[in-house]
Amino acid sequence: MSALDPTVEALLKDPSALIPAIAQDATSKEVLMLAYMNSQALALTLSTGKATYWSRSRNELWIKGSTSGHFQEVQSVSLDCDGDAILLIVNQVGAACHTGEKTCFHTPLDRG
Repeated sequence: MSALDPTVEALLKDPSALIPAIAQDATSKEVLMLAYMNSQALALTLSTGKATYWSRSRNELWIKGSTSGHFQEVQSVSLDCDGDAILLIVNQVGAACHTGEKTCFHTPLDRG
């Protein structure tokens, strides 16, 4: 398992802490989804190259695509300037959304 950057380790001192992780398509630059990571999910993502998240609804680690086959092959991982969110640049295999849509952001809202 890869050692975490000291900044990330400090951010995730609490093993139950969750931080937002945004997945963006490496080719189209489209934002695919928002999920959450704990320290274990981030460490697995860094060591395996497969996007791994913490499922808040199931209360367990979740490798994106483990049931659907729609994996995210991680190209890079960056921490934002405030140190409170992660950006994953991924090669998306299949749909990113559990609904079968390419991206989870497919519901426009009126600005009113």
